[in-house]
Amino acid sequence: MLEKYFKLSENHTTVKTEVVAGITTFMTMAYILAVNPSLLGNEFGSNMDATAVLIATCLASFIGTLAMALLANYPFALAPGMGLNAYFSFTVCGAMGYSWQVALMAVFIEGLIFIVLSLTNVREAIFDAIPGTLKKGVSAGIGLFIAFIGLQGAHIVVANDSTLVSYVDFAGNWNTQGICAVLALIGLFLTAILYIKGVKGAILIGILATWLLGMLAQAVGIYTIDAENGFYSLYPTLGMTDFSAIGKTFGQCFQADFSNVGIFNFVVILLSFLFVDMFDTIGTLIGVSSKAGMLDKNDKLPRVKPALLADAIATSAGAIFGTSTTTTFVESSAGVGEGARTGLASVVTGFLFLLAIFFAPIFTAIPGFATAPALIFVGFLMVSAILGIDFEDAVEAVPAYLCMIAMPLMYSISEGIAIGVISYVVIHVACKKSKRITPLMYVLAVLFVCKYIFL
Repeated sequence: MLEKYFKLSENHTTVKTEVVAGITTFMTMAYILAVNPSLLGNEFGSNMDATAVLIATCLASFIGTLAMALLANYPFALAPGMGLNAYFSFTVCGAMGYSWQVALMAVFIEGLIFIVLSLTNVREAIFDAIPGTLKKGVSAGIGLFIAFIGLQGAHIVVANDSTLVSYVDFAGNWNTQGICAVLALIGLFLTAILYIKGVKGAILIGILATWLLGMLAQAVGIYTIDAENGFYSLYPTLGMTDFSAIGKTFGQCFQADFSNVGIFNFVVILLSFLFVDMFDTIGTLIGVSSKAGMLDKNDKLPRVKPALLADAIATSAGAIFGTSTTTTFVESSAGVGEGARTGLASVVTGFLFLLAIFFAPIFTAIPGFATAPALIFVGFLMVSAILGIDFEDAVEAVPAYLCMIAMPLMYSISEGIAIGVISYVVIHVACKKSKRITPLMYVLAVLFVCKYIFL
């Protein structure tokens, strides 16, 4: 049955490979189960009920990932997107002062708009309009981006007032940041060595081994708990989730009070969610599918329409449950790195999100430094896409390069795409190579410029 539905042989994969890859993807995404409730439940932001957000996060991720598996047969997982959840909480609800019900309604409508755009080929046309060279730049850029996320999660890279970022002070913060950074490096070396030796499940083994080393470090006193600064116990705890909490957010988007919200302000909020989500999703699909070798000879992704439709359905469903925009996660590349090629891996990831509702305290105990080696190493795998860029043709290569470096430095996949599209059009027109530009690329460039001016 699995062979018939997911076409495992045709995609050169096995049930075992897909299951391991699905678990790996979930392990690299599990941090969202802790981060999303923390952001949306922040008293200085949207101040939602944290347990309700946790349940909503699990349900939205389950529905979105399962839809991706059944509609598109791709190993891409979905969850509430990072960046979008911060915008939801601290900008829309915090700085702008709107209720989280209003923000959820904006997300719900955004999802409906995406469903229409997906069914009418608009999002598919945008995906296909992006040149092959730029797609490779996107893939490499996402590799750098997730590696940067991993370096931060490992506490190897930390904030610095003078240089913006720097490396951790190992000695000064040895029992917290220092030991986490060392454990992450050990996990990275272990992951790389196992992968090079061809060990199946190398990335997943790296995550679990790093977490185990962390628990041992806590047991002997090398790692110390400092909850005030975000360093919690590394031991998983057993406990039950308060399922009744979902009632505090379920369907609340339809109870939004618009008496203090002007139509223009709401449209701005809606467009912001719409714009960022669209190009984050497209960028992720390009990057992950490129790495998996799923793009055809014309650099197009087969079955992109159902993939985008699954993403749109997940967004509206997530808003009803009570969470910010649900989108395709770049961490899906971790599963692809383990060999995932079909939706069976997504089925595994989706059901693990559903299971996480019951065992949330265990899953949320996975520390950032344990998943960091996976993100950093998968970043290496994705950066290899630059080998497909002809650097002798600077007209094509420079936009791809700008796109690639913008993603980690601007901390946004969509901003990287924006820089890439704008620079591609400007450089090609200036160098009299405009025949290479599709009409839709001109439209995208203008829209991106308008975004910077008006949004």
